[in-house]
Amino acid sequence: MPLFGTKTKSPQELVKSLKENLALLPNLKEKEYKKVSEEVSKTLQSIKTLLYGTADQEPATEQVAMLSTEMYQSNTLPLLIQNLARVDFEGRKDVVAIFNNLLRRQIGTRTPTEEYICLNHSVLIELVKGYENQEIALNCGMMLRECCRFESLAKILLNAPEFYKFFEYVEVSTFDIASDAFSTFKELLTKHKMLSAEFLEHNYDEVFMHYQSLLNSDNYVTRRQALKLLGELLLDRHNFSTMNRYISNPENLKLMMNMLREKSRNIQFEAFHVFKIFVANPNKPRPILDILLRNKEKLVDFLTRFHTERSEDEQFNDEKSYLIKQIKELRAPEEGES
Repeated sequence: MPLFGTKTKSPQELVKSLKENLALLPNLKEKEYKKVSEEVSKTLQSIKTLLYGTADQEPATEQVAMLSTEMYQSNTLPLLIQNLARVDFEGRKDVVAIFNNLLRRQIGTRTPTEEYICLNHSVLIELVKGYENQEIALNCGMMLRECCRFESLAKILLNAPEFYKFFEYVEVSTFDIASDAFSTFKELLTKHKMLSAEFLEHNYDEVFMHYQSLLNSDNYVTRRQALKLLGELLLDRHNFSTMNRYISNPENLKLMMNMLREKSRNIQFEAFHVFKIFVANPNKPRPILDILLRNKEKLVDFLTRFHTERSEDEQFNDEKSYLIKQIKELRAPEEGES
């Protein structure tokens, strides 16, 4: 036994201890569980200190490299995520700090943890499923959004069947979890423009079938957030083909016209930003043109009185005037025209 205090464990010993104790947790009775759980928390704290350093001491590069390599080679990262709910509150916060630190770590232009997760998709899938457990949902959300910064990891998430679980998670009754899930969902669809555009184009039917349920949700916050994000996605030039497809569907136009008349003024306002894309389209399909022509007088009258209190909002008023002008000038095509 060392004469002065406890001997500091090497990176390899820390990872070995963490892995062994995590593997024990699922099968222990209460008394033993508490003891092993405390050991896990202490080890996590030591690993965090090794990665971040202290107020007096910078982290040692060589120690960090050894610890990272050991985490990959021993496959401790997946085990850590799988057992996150068994770690105590402070320990979970340490797990997030450790995971995000390892993910940001670079060697030249390489990011080894990104490379590791690309070969071990289960890490991402476990993090997504974390939204189903209230205890760890927000921790998993923080780690997922860190993953979203990397295009390769965002691509895995978008193309995994589990991506569609987000349409359920954003509707859960716990507000904090639903909001967090929506932040991750939005990040996945907006962070990497070309990737998202390709994903939306290739999976249009399935994505928008699910998206429709958010726009028809009984939850006001879900509806408003989904509508606002829809406007952002359709107005992003990278999503041109998705926008064209969306604004060619008469059912989508009818939905937006109904939403313009919602009780909530915020939802009306977000619906306006989607509705304007249908009207501004110079190549309106015949079914879209027919709906607008049938409602021409009503729409002009409605838009003239629409949100008149926004007198200071120059852009909105310019857009509104433009829409009114466009609708007034709508004409049915001559016989023989498509």
